[in-house]
Amino acid sequence: MTSTGVIVALANQKGGVGKSTTAINLAAGLALAGRKVLVVDLDPQGNATSGMGIDRAGINHSIYDVLLKDVAIEDAVEPTSVRDLYVVPATIDLAGAEIELVSVFSREQRLKGALQGIRDQYEAVLIDCPPSLGLLTVNALAAADEVVIPIQCEYYALEGLSQLLRNIDLVRSNLNPSLAIGGVILTMYDARTRLAKEVADQVRGHFGATTYRTIVPRSVRLSEAPSFGEPIEVFDPMSRGAIAYRNLAREFVARHGWEEEK
Repeated sequence: MTSTGVIVALANQKGGVGKSTTAINLAAGLALAGRKVLVVDLDPQGNATSGMGIDRAGINHSIYDVLLKDVAIEDAVEPTSVRDLYVVPATIDLAGAEIELVSVFSREQRLKGALQGIRDQYEAVLIDCPPSLGLLTVNALAAADEVVIPIQCEYYALEGLSQLLRNIDLVRSNLNPSLAIGGVILTMYDARTRLAKEVADQVRGHFGATTYRTIVPRSVRLSEAPSFGEPIEVFDPMSRGAIAYRNLAREFVARHGWEEEK
């Protein structure tokens, strides 16, 4: 195991690009390969929480309590049905956190401070950001070693991306000088359309080798899995979506030079 875990923010202010799907399934792929992984659900919609089978009614503490009530983050960690995969859940309370954080001391660094004590307990911490560029996303970028951007292979895929990249630069300048762009993941790829290929080529042209080779296909099974509270690897391990996220996890491991350690 690495001595200090890598903290990765999954960010894109556009909704519906596969952020939560990627957080759940990349994390599960890493965990099933023997890595200890924590997902921090920072999205008030709580899709990563429910998608990993956590019943929000039975949660004692959530990420809201960590950010605004000074609850230790380890007290909010919940195990999932997948061995070595854990989550800090989100509840609807988080919807008001953007406003409540405004008056809090060191408001942009709350998550970073919370994660410092536990980052060495996990090989990867994946933060599922909300689809906005508010204080919650800034907290994720301030805490992360790298940001990974899921981009869907559809119309307007690159719209708003320049704003996200500007915000990453601002966070670098003011809060987190070592923040890197760890990768771009192409999601919801429909091989039957010319548009999907054009968008993929455009993204690769813009981001080059930063773009992950693995492309996540548009898949009914992938969209069904969250309603059963299971990662795709558990729900349907032979599906195209499961194979894609398995490959993505392997690529993530290789990019971080972990292969020699296992």
